[in-house]
Amino acid sequence: MSPTGLEPMDNDSPAYLTTKEVADLLRVKERKVYDMVATGEIPHRKITGKLLFPQSEVVDWIEGSGVLHPVARPALVTGSHDPLLDWALRESGSNLATLWNGSSVGLAVFAEGGAALAGLHVPGDADWNIDAVEALGLRDAVLIGWAERVRGLILAPGVADMVRDFSDLRGRRVILRQEGAGTTALFERLMAAAGLSAGDILTRPSPAYTESDAAAAIAAGEAEATLGIESMARQFRLVFRPLLQERFDLLIDRRAYFTYGVQRLMQFSRSETMIAKAAALGGYDLRELGTVRWLSS
Repeated sequence: MSPTGLEPMDNDSPAYLTTKEVADLLRVKERKVYDMVATGEIPHRKITGKLLFPQSEVVDWIEGSGVLHPVARPALVTGSHDPLLDWALRESGSNLATLWNGSSVGLAVFAEGGAALAGLHVPGDADWNIDAVEALGLRDAVLIGWAERVRGLILAPGVADMVRDFSDLRGRRVILRQEGAGTTALFERLMAAAGLSAGDILTRPSPAYTESDAAAAIAAGEAEATLGIESMARQFRLVFRPLLQERFDLLIDRRAYFTYGVQRLMQFSRSETMIAKAAALGGYDLRELGTVRWLSS
């Protein structure tokens, strides 16, 4: 029997508990569990709208007489790839590791406590990224502006005269990004707006996982077009057709924000070196870099 009088869970129990399982463990009604979630009293995650409770954290919370001790997040930046951010992480000496897996996957990793930061550019109904982070019910997180980027079609020179807008992709060989990437969500919106379906374009089996990979595939002749950012078109000396301005933000754990690595990155981002690099890459607007775009409760 544990010091709290509650029976410990066996080793075969799941890593994440449901609301009912937590209520049974605590011997309270499910409504009480929802109340504790609302006040941040109990450790939890919200994944695709569903509440899950990490068993180990719940047990530690119980044994700690109701005191919630947050688990330190790994010094990892996940989510969507941005060339300027990738460069700044190295140049600043932040010592933060990276795992570029797309905005949606990055959000899920962040929500599970698997990363300290996530790069996002998810189109929403009225703005970028805010709808996506609010839907997760995150706590102790802040969305910080990184940059506005010009996004459009990156084209092989041989088709540039024939592709003037998005609808001209019909019948063209196009490099797509991975499922869950912010670019993929945007591409699907633009396809619908242009009256195109998946069968109207030619794609290769494997997607591109970063902005640079997508542009490199066009430069190598693997496809004729991709939806990319201006800086990558310039780097690979490809034709660029601007379509829109998008926001790229950093979702940061509030405790991790004050760690050495994140502070090094944020301090460096305000330097003249950073401003000069953004100008050299092209397609970046840094006027709102560092501004708080959203703050969790």
